[in-house]
Amino acid sequence: MIKYSKIAVFLICLWPIYSILYGIYFDELGAEPVKKIIHHFGEWTLIFICLTLSMTPLRKITKLIFWINYRRMLGLFVFFYATIHMLTYIGLDYWFDWQPIFDDIIKKKYIIVGFLAWLFLIPLALTSSQKMVKILKENWKRIHRLIYIIAIFGVLHYIWLSKTIFFGPLIYLIIVLILFLFRIKMNKSSSKV
Repeated sequence: MIKYSKIAVFLICLWPIYSILYGIYFDELGAEPVKKIIHHFGEWTLIFICLTLSMTPLRKITKLIFWINYRRMLGLFVFFYATIHMLTYIGLDYWFDWQPIFDDIIKKKYIIVGFLAWLFLIPLALTSSQKMVKILKENWKRIHRLIYIIAIFGVLHYIWLSKTIFFGPLIYLIIVLILFLFRIKMNKSSSKV
């Protein structure tokens, strides 16, 4: 049963790909299609960060352990969509012209935090397998706590990019803060036991 539910969740997680392909095929990406694609995958990266962080609270609230079965997959989709987001920016927006890309990294703070968030995702993706959990033991948990820094950097990236329209980024900030507070509360209650 879990196997089939994982396949279903995997196919659902591909929705951002389906929707952007639909937009490309039917020419519905507007006047700036590259910018639309970049923003599309950037926002979906944040959505998957929030989904990944919500698995443990959902397990705690519902007292159902099956939520944890999807956490690793959702985390890998964070890396997948963050990588597409970055590659679209580098490849489609700048056509791999490295000088202006490096200038952006140095001059624009939203690019710096976005790039750092992506860099921090690499060790999480590389150590996501069950084999790495066994090899790294307690260090695995320490490495995977980077998701909290990544979440903060992702929200900052979106806020600083937005400049004037803060409604969307603030929703993600509120969600991330609620998930952080839940995690802090869980840690306090488990330390009392």
